[in-house]
Amino acid sequence: MPEGRARRVLLVGEESAGVQVLRRLLASPHEIVGVLAKRPGAGVRGASVREVAEAAGIPVLPPERVKEPAFAREVSALAVDLILNVHSLYLIRPEILEAARIGAFNLHPGPLPRYAGLNAPSWAVLNGERQHGVTVHWMDRGIDTGDIAYQTIFPIEPRATGLSVAARCIREGVALLERLLDDARAEPPRIPRRPQDRSSRSYYGRGVPHGGRIRWEWPAERLDAFIRAADYYPLPSPWGHPRARLAGEPLGVVRAEPADGPEGAAPGTVLAEGGAWRVACGDGWLALRLVHWRGRYGPPEKLLPPAERLEDGGG
Repeated sequence: MPEGRARRVLLVGEESAGVQVLRRLLASPHEIVGVLAKRPGAGVRGASVREVAEAAGIPVLPPERVKEPAFAREVSALAVDLILNVHSLYLIRPEILEAARIGAFNLHPGPLPRYAGLNAPSWAVLNGERQHGVTVHWMDRGIDTGDIAYQTIFPIEPRATGLSVAARCIREGVALLERLLDDARAEPPRIPRRPQDRSSRSYYGRGVPHGGRIRWEWPAERLDAFIRAADYYPLPSPWGHPRARLAGEPLGVVRAEPADGPEGAAPGTVLAEGGAWRVACGDGWLALRLVHWRGRYGPPEKLLPPAERLEDGGG
């Protein structure tokens, strides 16, 4: 840790990334003046940001406060140096951003400006990217539009999933925030500030590609990328499980991989030889490894009734 002045930090955080950043702050000389975080929902794995903050005796506020212009006065009164937004999706009012004496910074799980918006790790897998990245940027009135402070680019493994890329983003992103905290302590003017190239910007919204539905007429490679992009198992997927139908009932495909099979089979044809399930696609075959059926997870050969065909996903 460089010599300098410890800073007063307000953390707006959620999820594993928020917990990790909070714990790093607790182990640092910086002072956490408050945390804004939701109450954990049912079925959440591990400690939440709110629970860790409460256990450490840090004041916790509801995250909705960032939408109140009057909260800016409280931020000023607390003499906040840095606002850190870590995986919280609430839009922070400009008045609040401007109340931080050094600035407000967002940890974004994608390489800006090409992957602005939501679920960037999944979109990168779906798009067949060979590399991805994570960005810490200055916050302004827009969504993921502020100047870039720090950014790391890393390779995407050939069989990467949405979860594996998101986890890498967290590891790399926490390290970037530590660099920010070091620079803020030593000499705030040296925090980088590089404007984004708006001509290269792509924004991804809340929508799930293809409505979350599988169409077996697609090439196996395309379906494989879609399934891997949505794979956060055993955690909840932001896109849910890509859906097919079996005997008119919804079937979630959680994990699959390209496989060999006879040519000329109609899309959706099932071969269940030797226990393994293979499904014909428009070009090639997929071997189903893990499915979600009638509320249960398991390999198809143990969970599903015999079938000759899977249907395309319905609504």
